[in-house]
Amino acid sequence: MKRALPLLALSLAIAMALPACKQEATGDAKPATTTEADTGGSAKGDFGPPQGAPIEAVLTSPPHVPPATGRTAPAKVIVSLDVIEKDMEISEGVSYTFWTFGGTVPGSFIRVRQGDTVEFHLRNMPESKMPHNIDLHGVTGPGGGAASSFTAPGHVSRFSFKALNAGLYVYHCATAPVGMHIANGMYGLILVEPPEGLPKVDREYYVMQGDFYTTGKYREKGHQGFAMEKAIDEHPTYVLFNGMEGSMTGDKALTAKTGEKVRLYVGNGGPNLISSFHVIGEIFDKVWYEGGTKFQENVQTTLIPAGGAAMMEFHMEVPGSYVLVDHSIFRAFNKGALAILKADGPEDKAIYSGKEVDAVYLGDQAAGTSRAPIAAAAASAKTGNLTKEEQIAAGKVLFAGTCSTCHQPDGKGMEGVFPPLAGSDYIKANPKRVPEIILHGLVGPVKVNGKDYNSNMPPMSQLTDDEVANIGTYVLNSWGNPGGQVSKADAAAARAAKPGNASDGH
Repeated sequence: MKRALPLLALSLAIAMALPACKQEATGDAKPATTTEADTGGSAKGDFGPPQGAPIEAVLTSPPHVPPATGRTAPAKVIVSLDVIEKDMEISEGVSYTFWTFGGTVPGSFIRVRQGDTVEFHLRNMPESKMPHNIDLHGVTGPGGGAASSFTAPGHVSRFSFKALNAGLYVYHCATAPVGMHIANGMYGLILVEPPEGLPKVDREYYVMQGDFYTTGKYREKGHQGFAMEKAIDEHPTYVLFNGMEGSMTGDKALTAKTGEKVRLYVGNGGPNLISSFHVIGEIFDKVWYEGGTKFQENVQTTLIPAGGAAMMEFHMEVPGSYVLVDHSIFRAFNKGALAILKADGPEDKAIYSGKEVDAVYLGDQAAGTSRAPIAAAAASAKTGNLTKEEQIAAGKVLFAGTCSTCHQPDGKGMEGVFPPLAGSDYIKANPKRVPEIILHGLVGPVKVNGKDYNSNMPPMSQLTDDEVANIGTYVLNSWGNPGGQVSKADAAAARAAKPGNASDGH
């Protein structure tokens, strides 16, 4: 112990001397500086009492966003939000009892300015079966307002808060069992603008991801209840944008024009999954990650945690359909986390050329076959003497290089994703469908051999009429299908006609 005391004293002396040494070497110590401005957080978010008459907040349903506040001073903003329990479609032909803020999933978008005083009215409809409340992540105070807003059916609660921190925040119900309330759709976003507002953009959209747990399987028809065991095990039946499969596709797709700047406000209600949010064909110019006030640039995919949000901006350079996905990709194509942003405008071939060449390439590994059958079929076609056997042989090779990835080499497809061609009652009912579907693709629900499919087959219109005829003849004469022959003339006729359920491609 006696030896330790001198060592301890020496250590203390060295520690005390170090700051002095540093000052000698560098001169007077100065506070560290950063290259980015310090927003000050909540300590600088109080701009005094509200000014002017109270303002009724403009609330919007997804995917729409309220206009910018456009104010330069704090105001008293009154928010009135209804809790509505209602049955809605979660997928085509599948209904679910959602618990909602404002009658939609996600709930109404709320937009205020930093420094505003918000008077919040939560109204629980008399028809509700459950009490509800609201926890706003943009509120400074215990529970984010949850304790002050617990509201029984047929009642209204009121509380107030000052929006001290700028950013994009999730709100959600926090009534027990909390996970069940969130899983039933009780979440939304509140944007607290910085005092100077946000930079101007041409389009703003509101998107929220959620994971849903139904008693039935994915796309199982009829009314489905909530499955607590699936939720606890974190095995969602659906992973969706804005509460419904296909909520932003087809006629409901988001829209923009080339030359425009788009801003997305994206949240993740959870209750369980982290989102790997990505827009196929775009790079985010800026991402305000985790909904805060700092941004990252040139981002391909951004993580959004359950109970978190992000803002992202990008510029539309070329026209086309851009696909919003959770890049945990099975969630997109097998659980529903997919939406479309359709951009219209003139093409710019210097930025994106589109397909310039589409030539047949089979290599040496096309299902153990060679190009000889194709060459023989081509030679026979020139003489006008193409036999059925030659078509089948050539079609087999073409199928291996064009169709087998999805429909599989044995024609059995992938259950629930790509329908089977083998023994297909859909083909048997109308063999003329084969060349039509090859040329024009197929979108929308179909039933094949008693099972439902709803995928998007892109058109293979780059194939020649001979190639379509050969693939079609091979399919008709394989795997127990009814037989028959597709001629070049049949393929040409199918090319000229476009069915109503044709696909525009991916």
